[in-house]
Amino acid sequence: LGLFASGTPVVALDPAMPPGRAQKISSILVEHGYQPWPVHNFRDAFAGFDPERVAAFGRRDVGRLLGDAGIVRHRGKIEATIANARATVALQDRGDSLSDVVWSFAPRGRRRVPRRLGDLEAKTPESIALSKHLLANGFRFVGPTTMYAAMQAMGLVNDHLHGCHARAACVGARNDR
Repeated sequence: LGLFASGTPVVALDPAMPPGRAQKISSILVEHGYQPWPVHNFRDAFAGFDPERVAAFGRRDVGRLLGDAGIVRHRGKIEATIANARATVALQDRGDSLSDVVWSFAPRGRRRVPRRLGDLEAKTPESIALSKHLLANGFRFVGPTTMYAAMQAMGLVNDHLHGCHARAACVGARNDR
């Protein structure tokens, strides 16, 4: 369970995530950096979240995206999305994968199942560490709260409320890793 800035709960799993781990994680990072905007608009605008294609975006693409009424037209976030794709490609060029990096910050051990919204955390030591690591590797707009929401969506953290229909899907996302 994630929360929009308004405090409205949102189930964070996206059943239409593109294939491929790098694309899935790129999709989640973009989605959580731009909440609560419709994800499909970003998928179209950012080349299906393919890191190699987005990494090749230039000034003309930034201008195109700034004129796209279907997405948040925030220059900093658009440029950060492109920078994050480039950082993802740089990780791959070094023999690392964004998936392995992100999953290396998965919490160890079992956590208590939250029963009400007040039981949820906005960030954790793991999301803080992941944020610092990604920032050090050239990623932007990846603060600890955003990373915690992304960790939830990827199944690293299953803090869906007791009785939430998405708890099982979160376990499935984690197992699909």
